[in-house]
Parts: sequence; structure tokens; C-alpha cells
Amino acid sequence: MKTLAELGLTAQGRAEAQVTGLAVDSRAVRPGDLFAALPGAQAHGGTFIATALQAGAVAILTDAAGAALAADALEHAEVAVIIAQDPRQALAQTASLWFGPHPATVVAVTGTNGKTSVSTFCRQIWEEMGIAGVNLGTTGVEGAWAHPLKHTTPEPITLHRVLAEAARNGVTHVAMEASSHGLDQRRLDGVLLAAGGFTNFTQDHLDYHQTFDAYFQAKMGLFTRVLPEEGVAVINRDDPKGNQVAEICAARGQEVIGVGRANGARLRLTGQRFDATGQDVLFTWQGTPRQVRLNLIGGFQADNALLAAGLVIAAGAVPADVFDALPHLGTVRGRMELAATRENGAAVFVDYAHTPDAVATALQAMRPHVMGRIIVIVGAGGDRDTSKRPLMGAAAAQWADVVIVTDDNPRSEDPSAIRAAVLAGAVDAGVTDSITEIGDRAEAILRGIHMLAPGDALLIAGKGHETGQIVGDSVLPFDDVEQASVAVAALEGKI
Repeated sequence: MKTLAELGLTAQGRAEAQVTGLAVDSRAVRPGDLFAALPGAQAHGGTFIATALQAGAVAILTDAAGAALAADALEHAEVAVIIAQDPRQALAQTASLWFGPHPATVVAVTGTNGKTSVSTFCRQIWEEMGIAGVNLGTTGVEGAWAHPLKHTTPEPITLHRVLAEAARNGVTHVAMEASSHGLDQRRLDGVLLAAGGFTNFTQDHLDYHQTFDAYFQAKMGLFTRVLPEEGVAVINRDDPKGNQVAEICAARGQEVIGVGRANGARLRLTGQRFDATGQDVLFTWQGTPRQVRLNLIGGFQADNALLAAGLVIAAGAVPADVFDALPHLGTVRGRMELAATRENGAAVFVDYAHTPDAVATALQAMRPHVMGRIIVIVGAGGDRDTSKRPLMGAAAAQWADVVIVTDDNPRSEDPSAIRAAVLAGAVDAGVTDSITEIGDRAEAILRGIHMLAPGDALLIAGKGHETGQIVGDSVLPFDDVEQASVAVAALEGKI
């Protein structure tokens, strides 16, 4: 139980309310709870204040619009009302105070692609250094303590509860993914960061943000609002937005560690040599050269690994210890993951690439490792940004030798209409004549693997680590890695 003052809140009405819990869903309110009535995409939480009061809420956190929606109910209730200009931010800070201490060292990374890999590599580096760390994001909480999550960046009550539980379970270091949705909705506010990272900026989530500028500004919230002025910003200087991000951070007085091939990058990638199982990487740290082996497929993995190294250094680690850990990095689940290998040596990879840039990057990154053809299986999700669908197909056709268009997560849309848009983009690109449409994803994987000759490789793009396919309102069991393994076994006569 905590008073409003202990939660950093000032209220109208019954200002001395004793709060026994927090809730953002009126159906989950229990007697003594503070109910946060937040503005939403479909409805304002103020609509449900009366329901929360009936369930026993003793305090209401909302904005002026929410209070107006429930004016009648609030007028006749003995309840503390907190009206905040930004109730989402207020809730995040309240949740942080409610659940208690987080792990001592927390870093966060934002960007369109690479967040999961960077955060996972941070955790793996810490593990090699004997530090109890976790990564938190799309794949849940992994590492010294595990916990499932429904969202890349959970809503504030869940996020701060999970961080507090991690601390109680001995976790001292956390690497978080900071999604644009999470930043826009103030979910990370109240988390004290030692460092923030930026990977890249390409098209995604325009169904939510509407414009590229709004999408970019949402991501910049990590540096302009969440990361304190004394924090360190680790920036991919090779991305077209890298210099702008660095300028934003420098203007706030944050120390900047530039990463990439660009001149002036403190952690500078100067050379790569590829083979069938990984790559040798040459880089400099503040001018001093170093070479390491990365057992990772794809040139972009070096970018992710070095960005992770920069974040770990920014959070206080000794650089030499960090670099010694890099050869021990392992493949991130669903990120350029080797799913199966045919008897003829052809490899099957699964990658979460679900944006045009990610598909292009993944395919280009595979090329130095592959002597034969690259076959790609690609689709697009339903109820999401429709403008990227033809771009997905175009990217696939431009960089692969064979393209198979299939279903991703169609959700409520007609799968054939989604495939048609992706297919149109592939055909219009006109780079490859080998373009096939196979709606059933399992069949597409089977036929793609059947095409593999010695020296070839198959990339199954889009779903990565996901273990279900969303069709309508149903989530059907489906794992790309598992399907690839089964298909290879079937074709090789092992089942």
C-alpha cells in the first residue's frame, strides 16, 4: 500500500487515498486500486471510469478529456482524481515507484531493424563476462531470468513489474528493445537508462504513425525524453539518419559513441571476410585495431554486434573484456537462424525480416556466404501498413534469384489480396523471372527446400521466432524453423 504522495501524484478530491494496486483495464480493477484512464486509438479510458469506481477504485489518473467524459460519475464519488497533461507518462513514472527498484544497469535500443539482435548480443556479452543480465523485448525476457511478454515494449505496469521482479531474482543488467509504439505511448518513461542505442531507420508502422516524421520523432523519444542528459548514446553513423540522431543527442549534452564504417566513428568497422559459417571482422576502438571471429551469417550482424559492444562499454564495461566476448556470440532466435541443412549442403535460414529494407539487407548479407542461388520465401502481414507490401516483393525480386510469395499473418484480411500486392511489387521489379505464388506457407517452405541444389541457400523471411500464424481471429501453431526441419527430413526420407 502506498499513498499518492509516495507515488509522486497530486490529486483533487480525496487526496489522502491509500492505493493498493494499479490497473489500466477497468475489468481488472480491485478495491483500493488506482485506475489509469488513458486516451486510446479506439476509445478513451475515461469512458470506463464509472465501471472502475463501481469495482472499488480509490484513485483515478486521467487527462482533462477523460475527466470530462466521467464528470457525472466523479462528481458523486469520494475518489482522488489526478488530472495529468500526459497521463501515460505519469502512469509510467507511478508504476516505477509502485513496483520498486529495477536492475542497476539498464540500456535500451531503438531503430526499425536489429533491436532484438542488439539487445540479445548485449546480454550474451554480459554472460561471457560473468554478469547476470537479460534482454527484454520481442522474444520475451531471456537470460539469467526468463519471463514471457506479449509486446516488444510492454505497457508500463507490466514493464515496471517485470523489471522489479528481475532485480529481485538477481538480475543486475538489462538490455531493452524500445519500440516506436512503446516510446510514443511513454511505456519506458520511469526507467533509468545508462545508455541508449540507435540501429537504423526505414519504413515500418506507418499504419500507426501515419508519417515518416512522426515515426522518427517517436523513436527519438528515447534520446530526447527517456535517456538522461548524463546518459551515453550509441549511434549507427552509417544510417542516413545517424548524423541527425547524433546531433540531437549532442544538443542534450549526451556523450555519443559512433559505430560503423564512417570516418570518425569511435567504434569503427574497417574490414570483413566471409565464409560459409561466419565472418572475420576487423575494427578499431578509438583508433586501436582489433580483429575477431563472429560465427554469424550476414554482414549486418557485425553492425549489430559492434553496436551491442558499444552499449555494453557505455554502460561501464572494460572495452577489452567486451571485445574478448564477441567470438562467443550466438545466433539470435529467428534472426538469420540456421534452421536446417540438406544432405547436399544447401542451407535453410529463418529471419524476422518483415520490412522492405530488412528483406533487402538480409538477402544482400547472405550473398557473400552463398556460392549458388538464393531462394527467398516472402509475404506481408494483414491489418498493417499496406504501402510496404509491393516494396517487400520488389526487395525480394531485386536481391534473390528465386522468389516464392506466400502468406505471413493475414489476420482479418483476404490472404490472396495481400499476396497479390507483394507479387505485383516483385513482378514490377523485373530483376528475376523466377517468381512463384504459393499461398500455403508450409507448402511454400517444402517446395522452396525441394529447389535447393548444392551451394544454394533458402531464406524464409517474415516471421522469425514466431510460433503461430494469425489467420482471422485464430492463432494457428506454425514455426518456420520447425517447418523447415520437418520439410528437410521428409525430402531426405528420414520421416
